[in-house]
Amino acid sequence: MRILTALFLLQLITLQANAQGQGGRGGGGPITQGYPQRPPADPAVVERGRMLYSTNCAFCHGADARGGEGASNLLRSEVVLNDKNGELIVDVLRNGVATMPKFEFTNAQVSDIAGFIHSFRVGGYDISRQRPVTIVVGDAKAGEAYFKMKCASCHSAAGDLKGFAARINDPRVMQQTWLLPGARGARPSKPIPTRVTVTLASGQKFEGQLVRIDDFLVTLASPDDTQRTVRRDASTKVEVRDPMQPHKDLLSVYADRDIHNVTAYLETLK
Repeated sequence: MRILTALFLLQLITLQANAQGQGGRGGGGPITQGYPQRPPADPAVVERGRMLYSTNCAFCHGADARGGEGASNLLRSEVVLNDKNGELIVDVLRNGVATMPKFEFTNAQVSDIAGFIHSFRVGGYDISRQRPVTIVVGDAKAGEAYFKMKCASCHSAAGDLKGFAARINDPRVMQQTWLLPGARGARPSKPIPTRVTVTLASGQKFEGQLVRIDDFLVTLASPDDTQRTVRRDASTKVEVRDPMQPHKDLLSVYADRDIHNVTAYLETLK
């Protein structure tokens, strides 16, 4: 409740500041005027702000201020959007909000942090990210060799992946799809369901599609969609077969060059 109250008060203060500072229309006016374009700050200010931000803020809000570790995207924050030289973010920094701690920054340090945050281009998601022209920059031949070594036991360029790049027609989505099929933003074919086998102490077995599992219960569905929930205890054996597990295991193995090379190879499968 305290967290919700703090967030509500922060939003209320922001709305009031907008209404007073922008003249308002029909009882308060717009919250922002889009993404403000500010003149660049002095490079020395930006560098001092970068050092302070990197030490104190980047772990939660990300090195590019676009969020991370559960913290918000600062570039889309109403407080930051309406701030100019730290006058709006100073109270948040010094008083903390929700799970964010208090910081003993001076006014000059707050102004430097604001200068750094405002140095990022903000004009829409893709523009602000300054995405490269293409992500297909690897060696397709090296990618093919890596594919044959790590992936060919389950996949085939002439079989399930025939025309893979053409079906998706977006190298970025295609890369996310092969790295971790079923991930948010990916567009794979219908995902293969996770299967589970539950063996009771009596030896009786139940097998089906995994619906839900936690430390206490496991729910599975039989081919006719009948669901069964079993309580988990020391005598109950649960075997989960996640078809995506090989992909997940490889995430800790890939080097950047492997990802680039395999992406370049898969992009040839059209």
